[in-house]
Amino acid sequence: MAVSQGRGKRSAKGSRYKKSRNYKKHELGRSPALTGIGNKRARKIGTQGGNQKVRLLTEEFANVTDPKTKKAKKVKIKTALENPANRHFVRRNIITKGSVIETEAGKAKITSRPGQDGVVNAVLIA
Repeated sequence: MAVSQGRGKRSAKGSRYKKSRNYKKHELGRSPALTGIGNKRARKIGTQGGNQKVRLLTEEFANVTDPKTKKAKKVKIKTALENPANRHFVRRNIITKGSVIETEAGKAKITSRPGQDGVVNAVLIA
């Protein structure tokens, strides 16, 4: 069954809405990428308007910026430390925007959206 980003079948109080029309193509969604840590694997996805998104399935390196020196370098990701999107993602080493990862340069917070941008950008913290 397709994933829809349209209005749900029920209201906030639980009553059912009457179906006034079918799903539209622009309301369709996709399952999340759930980007993991490992050798780089990516998948290109066609979007509306003939554009493309790069779904990052797994990634080994991150572009980490040091806020003090304003320099960025490519460092290896060791593990996921915390994830505000879902606490269970930490056990599975799934990285999303806002998650904190352990790298060779230290702790870093992810600023990009790996499942949509196809790249892992992060900023060093402490």
